[in-house]
Amino acid sequence: MVPADRIEDYLQRLTPLARGSLLNELERLEVSGNEIPGSAEILAKLRAEFPKDASTQNRGNNASRHFFAPLEPLLVDGAPEHANSGRIQRGSLSPIWEWISRDLLPKMTRDYVGEISGHIAVDDQRKARRIATAFQTKIVKSLEGALGSPDGADQARTKLATYTASHAAYGDLSRMLCVLRARDALAKFSGALPAKIEKFDDVWVSNITALLDALGKNHADAIPFALTLVAGRLKTPWQLMRLATKAAPGKSAANIAAAPYAITVSMVLDRLDDKRLALRAALRSERVLVAKNILIDIYTTERELRARIDLLGQSDFEERLDSLIGAITALVEAEVSRFPDNIGHVLGSRSLRGHQSAAGRLTYLAWKGRDAVSNGVVFCKNLISQADKSRA
Repeated sequence: MVPADRIEDYLQRLTPLARGSLLNELERLEVSGNEIPGSAEILAKLRAEFPKDASTQNRGNNASRHFFAPLEPLLVDGAPEHANSGRIQRGSLSPIWEWISRDLLPKMTRDYVGEISGHIAVDDQRKARRIATAFQTKIVKSLEGALGSPDGADQARTKLATYTASHAAYGDLSRMLCVLRARDALAKFSGALPAKIEKFDDVWVSNITALLDALGKNHADAIPFALTLVAGRLKTPWQLMRLATKAAPGKSAANIAAAPYAITVSMVLDRLDDKRLALRAALRSERVLVAKNILIDIYTTERELRARIDLLGQSDFEERLDSLIGAITALVEAEVSRFPDNIGHVLGSRSLRGHQSAAGRLTYLAWKGRDAVSNGVVFCKNLISQADKSRA
């Protein structure tokens, strides 16, 4: 084990922004299950310096926080790297800022930091926002040039790789460019949304669809980010997929996949994957009651997906959902198996599994017998098919 004084000395040699980037990277690896052995003490020291409720930008400086402000409602913590989900990983911001300030536009960034810092110091937020907006516009133009050719894109990837091991950083840089291009339109869209949508009924689905259609006329590539803003206002996030299921003629997966906002189903699956990672983290830290609540949310979402989409047949939605439920089942089974058979476990209770759909419970049984069946998902489909025939 590395002595504590050597760790302290190493950390003090780093700038605050570099320490914040290191914390982001270690947390990303921790969530993805790729922790570095012996990193616990470093994490403890960094988390003490940068509290959990502080944003990534606060870990760096206020100039970067103002620059990234339009991205704030779209940020997500954790490791999943879902393409086109309309979200940006919070951990990508520090390496992106390092790249901008050291490689893309170092002098212009220094000028921006120097100009905005004085206004931040006297709490002149209006002027600070104006300066940040002007700098965002300059960055957009620079990024369009830098990423506009294969060589430029490769150079950006290479440079970003010196600041983070995450393969998501370049994709998040591209998404940041999209968001900043549509900054004003997304702000207008957000302003038209209510603070909270208690129930995403037909009226709200129609109203939000009209807003999305209007945004898409000039900013089609910003639609996933607008959908993320909508999801953030929903009391029940899985209801986002109603934008696709309501518009589709029938419940078939093929029809829904062809609907205008079919991406909402993938976004709900993205969030289900987030829950899988949260469940794993809760089980690792032995927070069983937290794990129970996460599992209830998972089962509820899975039930609603199966109820609203006909998943009996080959489809990307079905394959991904079955894979996620199988992975979640494996986590639950591993936890429950730690206890003797005569001692009940809250995660193995029938009442908890009652939150699953009938198809989900069959998936559970299929994956439970995965050592005896070469393909648990195929076996599950056969079981579901047999169940449907028996009901007919």
